[in-house]
Amino acid sequence: MKKVILLIGLFLLTVVNSNSIFAQGCVETTSDDGPQIVGYIQPQFNSYFFGDKANGDPIKPSTFFFKRARVGIVGSIPYDVSYYVMAEFSPGLSGGSPYLLDVFVTYAPFGKYLKFSLGQFKSPFSLELNTPCFALHTINRSTAVNELAAPFRDMGLMFLGSSDSLFGIVDLISYKIAILNGTGINTIDDNSNKDIAARLVIAPFEWLKVGGSYRTGFVGTKDINDEQKKRTRTAVDLTFEKWNFMLQGEYLMGQDIGEIAGGGGCGGKATTAATLPTYDKDGFWVAAMYMTPWNLQPIVKYETYNPDGTAYSYQGSIQTYDQNTFTFGLNYFINDWTRVQANYLYNSEGKTAGVSNEYDNDAFMIQVQAKF
Repeated sequence: MKKVILLIGLFLLTVVNSNSIFAQGCVETTSDDGPQIVGYIQPQFNSYFFGDKANGDPIKPSTFFFKRARVGIVGSIPYDVSYYVMAEFSPGLSGGSPYLLDVFVTYAPFGKYLKFSLGQFKSPFSLELNTPCFALHTINRSTAVNELAAPFRDMGLMFLGSSDSLFGIVDLISYKIAILNGTGINTIDDNSNKDIAARLVIAPFEWLKVGGSYRTGFVGTKDINDEQKKRTRTAVDLTFEKWNFMLQGEYLMGQDIGEIAGGGGCGGKATTAATLPTYDKDGFWVAAMYMTPWNLQPIVKYETYNPDGTAYSYQGSIQTYDQNTFTFGLNYFINDWTRVQANYLYNSEGKTAGVSNEYDNDAFMIQVQAKF
């Protein structure tokens, strides 16, 4: 732990005089006049092309539902203190009760250069994860991000900031470093270890951003052989935005030590009594979009995920093979607060022992969003 604190200190000394960063919450307070109510809703319709059962009923029926329904309170307290509370009220597709999503207090004694946040917030890992849900270019996040950036939210302490005008470039460097429980949302830690997560973004030009992310930590407690599960994640990303055109991409790598393979071990890796198996997962996504003069934004996105034989859920189905998806979308911005998104997902599965796993699982989705 002393080494971790020392590394964090050295990093901060390097960038504290060089670093406005996008906050760890989706929105920031805009005045000191007291609490502000913020939020957004995303009603959605999904139609699945999964084929029919023997009785003629669809395998996965189409449905209307709420993707998200979030309401929160943000505000500032003199001097240099702000607070952020956001709750999720939508049961989504899985049902459930409302719950706290983000809750943290931020102290900014050095302005934009260095802030301290304590509470529950998004992990500072991955470009797409740290894109607010209301600003995602496609309705769904990529499978690789869903699998390798989890847990999305955690409790902990974060240091964050950005440069002012380093080498004459505003926000040339922005950073986030967090010490986290590692157990996910609304959950206390189950061991004495803490996860370390960090994200650094360099913007040498107004139209170009290059980012890197890292997270590592132990999972659970040691077993009878004194072995402990561990996960490590690394990601790099790039954003090019100019002439109303945007190109974004991200590559993620993950190593899990001790994860149990899905399918009863089929496609997994052998283990011994004294050694936990190691799984090396990876994936990437790339998206291109263009904003037309009519507030219409067509988008094409390709993504792939390699689970290295471990089990994961995709659109409600458990699988252990690669997943490849093309998303063809169209975004229509009615105004600054309201938009409509339509996505068609064409899915192509990987092979197991040379045998294709292709099956019917395409989907069409349409979502309406209103912010307030």
